[in-house]
Amino acid sequence: MRAARLMSVILLLQGRGGMTAAELARELEVSERTVHRDVLALSEAGVPVYADRGRRGGYRLLEGYRTRLTGLDRAEAEALFLSGVPGALREMGLQDVAATARLKAAAALSPGLRDAPDIAAQRFHLDAPGWFAADRPPPPALAPLARAVWTDRAVDLTYKDRQRTLHPYGLVLKAGVWYVVGKARDFLTFRVDRVQAVEVLEEVFDRDPAFDLAAHWDEQSARFARSLLRDTVTLRLTEVGLRVLRRVADPAALADALASLREDGTVELAVESLEVAFSQVLCFGPEAEVLAPPELRDLVKQAARRTADLYR
Repeated sequence: MRAARLMSVILLLQGRGGMTAAELARELEVSERTVHRDVLALSEAGVPVYADRGRRGGYRLLEGYRTRLTGLDRAEAEALFLSGVPGALREMGLQDVAATARLKAAAALSPGLRDAPDIAAQRFHLDAPGWFAADRPPPPALAPLARAVWTDRAVDLTYKDRQRTLHPYGLVLKAGVWYVVGKARDFLTFRVDRVQAVEVLEEVFDRDPAFDLAAHWDEQSARFARSLLRDTVTLRLTEVGLRVLRRVADPAALADALASLREDGTVELAVESLEVAFSQVLCFGPEAEVLAPPELRDLVKQAARRTADLYR
């Protein structure tokens, strides 16, 4: 732990030119006394760190000194690409590795570019978790699954009271919910918060080089979205209604609806249910007429009468 902190001191001083004991203490989350002891230890080890007196004083490295500690190891390099998703890093237990990687990357930048990470952080932020999930702890199975994913280790997974051996290929964070994608016989997807137990095995598996996690997730998401569209309604749209369709229709149904468009403005629209279709049709106002099914047409007719009564 102390060795990592000493390296962090060097990288911070190298990356920022100089820092006070108070600034270092805040950055490293230790006391100023600990900082003073660490600086003394570095000096005794031959690192040319010195104290600059005065109002703008602080600790600095001798000009021209460059540590060789800036090389990223594999874990740090991999975690660096996730550094824009701090919540995900914390939940997977990778925040310390990523922090060290960012320090090393910053220390390797030329002096004129060292403010680039701070400038970017103040202008762009990715907030992956869903709303109202701040107090929800990460799923207990997430950390071991993350270790297995990083190291290509098989796991014994218990899900819905069924145990199976899985080769975990990747983790996906969707709207605050974690999913693990893995291969048993076929590729399967599991919600991590519903995993009842997980054991990381010694077995190391060989990945299929043709597997693309992002493409697989997109395909599965589209298939799932289409599976929810169990009913079809027939609408006759005006030109304005056709523009509204692009905003109202489920994204998974829009392409097929546009492909079904006939000259008289009639379209076949896939919907999740008649209840959902009713709320969608109301968004069209007078720019759409329901032709089928008759139950939906009756619902809209009744709503139109009530609306007319309100404005009579």
